[in-house]
Amino acid sequence: MSNLSINQLAQMSKAAGDPLRLSILRLLGDGAFGVMELCRVFDIKQSSMSHHLKVLAKAGLVSTQREGNSIFYRRPLLSQHGALQEWLLSFFQTLDKTEHDQVISRTRDLVLAERAHACAEFFARNAEAFTEQQDLIAAFDQYQGSLIEILGSVRRPKAAKALEIGPGNGEFVPTLARHFDQVTALDNSPEMLKRTEQTVNQYQCGNVECFLGDTQTLLMEETSTKSNGSFDFAVANMVLHHVPAPKAIFADVGQLLKVGGQLLITDLCRHDQDWAKDSCGDLWLGFEPEDLTTWAAEAGLQEVQSQYLGLRNGFHIQFRLFHRC
Repeated sequence: MSNLSINQLAQMSKAAGDPLRLSILRLLGDGAFGVMELCRVFDIKQSSMSHHLKVLAKAGLVSTQREGNSIFYRRPLLSQHGALQEWLLSFFQTLDKTEHDQVISRTRDLVLAERAHACAEFFARNAEAFTEQQDLIAAFDQYQGSLIEILGSVRRPKAAKALEIGPGNGEFVPTLARHFDQVTALDNSPEMLKRTEQTVNQYQCGNVECFLGDTQTLLMEETSTKSNGSFDFAVANMVLHHVPAPKAIFADVGQLLKVGGQLLITDLCRHDQDWAKDSCGDLWLGFEPEDLTTWAAEAGLQEVQSQYLGLRNGFHIQFRLFHRC
């Protein structure tokens, strides 16, 4: 629906015309949240939160997405053109310029930290079975050809530096080490980083540094050494669906990349195979391509190319290459 009527505008304005509901919409700019998470962040009862979400949903200001047995609330996907989409985009952009209340920010960070902790615990328990579990969805050899093909199209200046976010067993690291002068393998799981280090040693990749942490950790490290924007290429290969706040990866990488640097995202398209959450530690059941495009654009990244691969088990993989403007 792209046309905008006076009645629609009045309904949206009335729904948004409440400080708490505006704060909820501001928070949803950081990603999707469940009802109980929102209740914690805003310190209100579930019945009250459900009422506010119902008002926002009826006005078209929020939408829902199912993640296994849980329902998450998010901003609507703005993938069309027209007066309604333009109004919403302008409204959200203005809202995002406001600052979070400090208490809300701290509680939000606690919620995201709990998500990250749950994911880290899963990998700590299942590091030895990582390959077997991932193969249930997509074995690396099923799509590595597409990865290597896209990597071959990436422009690499002299002394080029690459970053891999969440390298897992390190299967893609030797390929990166052959294409770039320096490679940083970044993982927030000590157990998984050890497995990457084993691969680095096995293939004698002397130009690879293994770094324990996440993109925020690395960004703070670079800020302290005044070396922001030091990478020419970054890749997150089948990682986003494990990340507490996927949108934040784009924002962080947008700062870690040099101007002209490129980000390659390989991940699942949106699916409904709930078992992946328990069996593989997935936090999200894939992503709509439009979401990745939007998050990239907000981080100053422009799409260069995209490919899609369907697997026999019903999963689809999207390969998305973005350029830092």
